[in-house]
Amino acid sequence: MQLSDIKGIGKTRLNALHAAGICSLRDLLYVVPAQYRDLGKITSVADAQVGMRNTLHVVREGEAKFSRHGKLSRVTCTFTDDTGKITGVWFNQPYMRNVLNNATRFTFHGMVETQGRGKKILNPSIEKEMRIIPVYKPIEGIAQRVHEKIVHEVLDYADELCPETLPQEVLDEHQLWPCAKAIRALHAPVSMDEVVQAQRRFAFEQMLMYQAAVRMMRQLRRAGTAIPADAEAQQAFWQALPFVPTGAQRRTLAEIAHDLSEGLTMARMVQGDVGSGKTAVAMGAMLLCVQSGHQCALMAPTEILARQHYEGMKAFFESRGYGCGLLIGGMSAKERREAKRCLETGEWQVAIGTHALISKTIQYHDLGLCITDEQHRFGVAQRTALINKGTSDQSAPHLLVMSATPIPRSLALVMFGDLDISIMDELPPGRLPVTTRIVSEEKRQDMYGFLRKELEAGRQAYIVCPLVEESETAEEGIKAAVDHAQELADGPLQGWNIGVTYGTQPAAEKAEALRAFAAGETQVLVATTVIEVGVNVPNASIMIIENADRYGLAQLHQLRGRVGRGTAQSWCFLLSKPNDRLRTLVGTNDGFEVARADLEQRGPGELLGTRQHGESLIPGGAAAYGSMQLLYEAAQCAEALASDPSKNEAWKVVTLQAQNLISRLNDRVSIS
Repeated sequence: MQLSDIKGIGKTRLNALHAAGICSLRDLLYVVPAQYRDLGKITSVADAQVGMRNTLHVVREGEAKFSRHGKLSRVTCTFTDDTGKITGVWFNQPYMRNVLNNATRFTFHGMVETQGRGKKILNPSIEKEMRIIPVYKPIEGIAQRVHEKIVHEVLDYADELCPETLPQEVLDEHQLWPCAKAIRALHAPVSMDEVVQAQRRFAFEQMLMYQAAVRMMRQLRRAGTAIPADAEAQQAFWQALPFVPTGAQRRTLAEIAHDLSEGLTMARMVQGDVGSGKTAVAMGAMLLCVQSGHQCALMAPTEILARQHYEGMKAFFESRGYGCGLLIGGMSAKERREAKRCLETGEWQVAIGTHALISKTIQYHDLGLCITDEQHRFGVAQRTALINKGTSDQSAPHLLVMSATPIPRSLALVMFGDLDISIMDELPPGRLPVTTRIVSEEKRQDMYGFLRKELEAGRQAYIVCPLVEESETAEEGIKAAVDHAQELADGPLQGWNIGVTYGTQPAAEKAEALRAFAAGETQVLVATTVIEVGVNVPNASIMIIENADRYGLAQLHQLRGRVGRGTAQSWCFLLSKPNDRLRTLVGTNDGFEVARADLEQRGPGELLGTRQHGESLIPGGAAAYGSMQLLYEAAQCAEALASDPSKNEAWKVVTLQAQNLISRLNDRVSIS
C-alpha cells in the first residue's frame, strides 16, 4: 500500500504531501499533530476566554444574517446560553446562513474575540461529537479534516509501518508504550492522558538517541592539526580590537588556544548571555586558525545572522590579507559557483554562511576550524556534517560551538557530553540592564506615549508582532506583521517611518529592511521572531513584544537582548496579562536564571534541537514535552546500557538506531 492508494489522495494532494516531505505511509504517521483541541471541555459564554479557542454549547437567538462587502461575505448570528450572549461570525461561507437557520442548538469550537462590550466567535466549526481533535501543522493543499481522514485510513497498519525501535527491556524498565500504540494514541487519542503517555515515549526515545549520538561523537574525537596559538598571538588579536576585552573573553580564548595547540581535535562549546562578546572570541579563534595556513568556517542558523557576521568580519580579515566570503542558500547559481571555487582553491580562508556550508557539493581546500553559532539551533547531525568537510582522513577540523541560550552547567554536561564547556559570565563595562515591564491592554496607549518620547529623543524601537498559532499558515503570519505595521502607521505611530520584516520575506527585501533600520532611516521595525538572533542596532532602546504569554522564556530573553546594546537605558515591554513566567523575566536579566526557569517549565526539547530537523524520523516535537527529569532518566539509561556488559545487546540496538538517525539527518541537512 502506498500514499496514492489512500482514498481521497489524487495527484494534487499527493504532490502537496511530497512537497511537505511526506513521501510514504510511515512519513504520514510520523508527522504527528502539533496540538489538540479537547472538545469535551464545554465553556460557558461568560467564561469563554478571549484570544483562545473555546467550545460552546449554545442556542440560536433570531435568524442568521448574510451581508457582502466587496469580495468579502459575512454570515452573523446571535447565540445564547444561561450566562450570556455571543455573536457567531463566518467569513466567505455563505452556506452557513442556511445551516444555522435549519437548527436551534449548536456546539461550536473556535476563537473568541471581543466585540464592543460583548464577545464574538470567529469561523467556528460545528461539532457533532465531544472528542479530542488533532491539529496538524498546515500543509498547503491539504485541509485539516482531510489530513485527519487520510491518517485514520492508515492507522490500522501502524504495527507494520512503525516497527519497534527500542529494546523491550528499555520499554519495560522505563514504562514506555510500544511504538505503534503510541503512534495511534497521538493521532486518535481517547483522552489527553493517552496523548501524554505517547509523547513521553517519543520524548524519551529522542533523548536516548541523542545521548547515544553524543557518546559516539565523543569516541570519534581523533588526531587534529596542531595550530600554534601562544599568548603573544592572543594578545596581538585583543590589541587589534577597538575595545578592551572582558576577563571572560580573555579566559575563553585562552582555553580555545590551548585546545587548538594540543594535536587532538577540539570540541568546545562557548556559552554566554546575550551581549557577552562571544563573536569577538570566535574571531580570535578564526584568526589563530588562518594565521597557521588553514581555512575556517562559521555556520549561522539564519541568513540575517550570517550576513551580519560577514559584514562585521570581512574588513578585519581582508585587511590582514585573508580572503573572506559568504555562502547562503539565497545566492544565485553564478554566485554559488564562484563561492564553491573559492573554497576549493583556498582563495577564501574564512567562510561564513548558513547550512549551505555543509552542502554535499561544497568542498574545502584545508578546513582547520568549524564554528557553529547559536548552538541550540543545530544538532549533532549538523555538527557531524560540518566536521566531515575536513579534507584529511587522518585528522578532523577543530570544532567550536557557541550558544547565546545559557544552559545550567549540570544540564549542559548531559546534553553536550561530547563537548568541553567554556562559560562567559561577564558583560562589557558600561552596559545598563534592560528594564522589563508587563503591560496590560488597558495600558497600551500609555506605552505608545512613552515610545513616541523615545523616538523623539532619536532612539529606535522593535515591535514583535503577534505570534500566530502553529495551526495557522505562514501567509497569516505575514499578514499579521504587515497589518500590525499598517495599524501603527495609521494610528499611534503616525508620522514615523516603520519597516517590516518576517521569516519568509525575500532575502533582498529582508536585507533592505534591516539595513534601513540599522542606518536609522526607519525608526520602528515591526517583525516576527526573525530578529531573535543576530540583529545588532545599538541605537534601539525599546522592545515591544505582543502576546508575550505565547513565547517561551528563553525566546523572550533572546528578543529582549536586541536592545540594551548601547549606552542609553533600554526597555522591554511584554504585552500580556501577568503570569509567573513573565514575572521571572521582569525579575532578572541573568540569562542562566531565565534558562533554569524556562527548562523547569517547558522541558529541554527546544534546546535539544528536536524541533528543527528529522520530523518524520522520530515523531516531530515530541521531546518538547519531555521534562528535565525525563532527560536525566534517558542519560542514566544510556550510561547503564553502555557500561553493563549484560546489556550489551540492548546497547547495540540503541546505537544502531542512533547511527541510522544521524545518517538520515545528515542526508536532510546536506543541501544537494
